[in-house]
Amino acid sequence: MVCVCNATYCDTLDPVVLPALGTYVKYESSKAGKRLERSEGSFQRSLHAPGLLLTLNVSTMYQHVKGFGGSLSDAAALNILGLSRPAQDNLLRSYFSESGIEYNLIRLPMACSDFSVRPYSYDDVPHDYELKHFRLAEEDLKMKIPLLHRASAMSRRPLSLYASPWTSPAWMKSNGDVRGKGTLKGQPGDKYHKTWANYFIKFLDEYAKHNVTFWAVTAQNEPLAALLTPPQFPTIAFTAAQQRDFVVHDLGPALARSPHHTRLIILDDQRIHLPHWAKVVLGNATAAHYVAGMGVHWYLDGIVPASCSLEATHKLFPDHFLLYTEACSGFITLRFSVSLGCWERGDRYSHSILTVLNHFVAGWTDWNLALDLEGGPNWVKNYVDSPVIVDSTKDVFYKQPMFYHLGHFSKFIPEGSRRVGLHSSRRCLICQLEHVAILRPDGALVLVVLNR
Repeated sequence: MVCVCNATYCDTLDPVVLPALGTYVKYESSKAGKRLERSEGSFQRSLHAPGLLLTLNVSTMYQHVKGFGGSLSDAAALNILGLSRPAQDNLLRSYFSESGIEYNLIRLPMACSDFSVRPYSYDDVPHDYELKHFRLAEEDLKMKIPLLHRASAMSRRPLSLYASPWTSPAWMKSNGDVRGKGTLKGQPGDKYHKTWANYFIKFLDEYAKHNVTFWAVTAQNEPLAALLTPPQFPTIAFTAAQQRDFVVHDLGPALARSPHHTRLIILDDQRIHLPHWAKVVLGNATAAHYVAGMGVHWYLDGIVPASCSLEATHKLFPDHFLLYTEACSGFITLRFSVSLGCWERGDRYSHSILTVLNHFVAGWTDWNLALDLEGGPNWVKNYVDSPVIVDSTKDVFYKQPMFYHLGHFSKFIPEGSRRVGLHSSRRCLICQLEHVAILRPDGALVLVVLNR
């Protein structure tokens, strides 16, 4: 099931209109081909329900929702801009406008990630501790910043941007290379760590000159990435204790001193590291003061249950949010990274989002907004899938089941919503229903149900 979009055609949705009292609006997607198909109905007064009965309890309130979205990597930007201007607009509208699924979160790599066409940093002049030679790249100036302005202009909701670094300049790293695994030279509090913290501020300064502001930064993308990634993968390794000390001595104070009201997110890695990582970092009162929340990647979710990682962390640190910051299908597959029209990959997205929302997570961010038919470009050949696949040779893009699954959450659950109580009349082992109930700021209730 895909929708084929081009310069003149793309499926659209109507803006959400709240139902009249006593009625409901239903949106349905299915493997058979329904794509957020809208219908209406009325509530019945009788309480006799022969099947499963779900009862919402709005007096039981849980976490606030931050939102849903995807990542504007270099690869995503390249693929979007590889289309004709009208097709680009259709793609951006699909994600950000009222006629689309209304994303409000955008994650942005700070300089290169593996989803770039080349490894690079913003300051390749050795020993430039003053960062006098710090410059944004062509990828920022010609691709990402213009696309952010266009997405923002299309969006009815305010967009929250957050940035994540993969690697520092080579001269700050122990391995002397932007590529591959290394640690930051020296110790927290020294000139390397101070310079690296100021690199974050320079990034925020330069983007601000282009009228782009960031809600948050993460301290490091996958600080323990060495566990999963190809040898050339650009990364800086941190232990939890090293991240705590970097936050306490360098990054926390630098952000606090800066003119930017940018929040700080730690971890940005797999939930197998929770609650340990949170205990080490947030167990320090100074670090906890600087940190707003924890970022989580979905790749090893099958190894550790949500209750003993996410929920356990929330119980220990209820004032720090949990946010899913990266997820994608097609990673480490032996057969094919991109699987056009694969319903099961969409199904896994919904299953993940429902599970984590029910365990105190505040939002969910997909990885690349758009990739090509190979699942790239990616300079370490770490190809994966995306909800939108672009074929620039035909000037078309394909909206996959993952796109519509995400839309069941992003379009209907705006920032500021809250999860509320939901009780099932019986545990139905054969029906495999998963669900979450959300109260929106406008007082409307949203119930999302996945039938697996």
